[in-house]
Amino acid sequence: MPAATLISSFPLSPVYLPLLKTGWSFDRGTSPAQAKAGLRRQNKEFPGELRQHRKMNVGVAHSEVNPNTRVMNSRGIWLTYLLLTVVLHIVLLSIPFFTVPLVWTLTNVIHNLVMYLFLHTVKGTPFETPDQGKARLLTHWEQMDYGVQFTSSRKFLTISPIVLYILASFYTKYDPTHFLINTCSLLSVLLPKLPQFHGVRIFGINKY
Repeated sequence: MPAATLISSFPLSPVYLPLLKTGWSFDRGTSPAQAKAGLRRQNKEFPGELRQHRKMNVGVAHSEVNPNTRVMNSRGIWLTYLLLTVVLHIVLLSIPFFTVPLVWTLTNVIHNLVMYLFLHTVKGTPFETPDQGKARLLTHWEQMDYGVQFTSSRKFLTISPIVLYILASFYTKYDPTHFLINTCSLLSVLLPKLPQFHGVRIFGINKY
């Protein structure tokens, strides 16, 4: 129900108005003290820039205008990502005639290639969003956390390829050829994650 309809139905203390605007619901018997406590809890749960993007979407199971912004924050997604990387490595190890250094380099390169395509190439969102097409020109990485830098999900996705690179370098015994390939692969997914490259399209590549 719109805030205007609620206000016209019964008188409200000014304490309730911020809650109506941000989508918080309460019973008619809710006291102003309880309403203030709810507002303080909301400010704690949605700090800074993320709070202004929180909307109330009626008829959906989430409160996000664009679910792409929060999907990578799930610990289940993190676990699935790690398990898929391990499965890829095991599958490559099971292929005859593949040496251990080659398997580690292939794991690193394939992992970084998939993450580059998924996070830094594909743009838009598969969800129907009321943002008037703003997400259409943004990659998944640029949509995450509404562009807020250094969140937990961004740190996790930045550290993961670095750890994989260190492991690959160690198990290839720092062979010059493998080291060069792994380093270039790492830079391809690390540089686009830097705040300085947020929204930047070098030479206009992938601009539209």
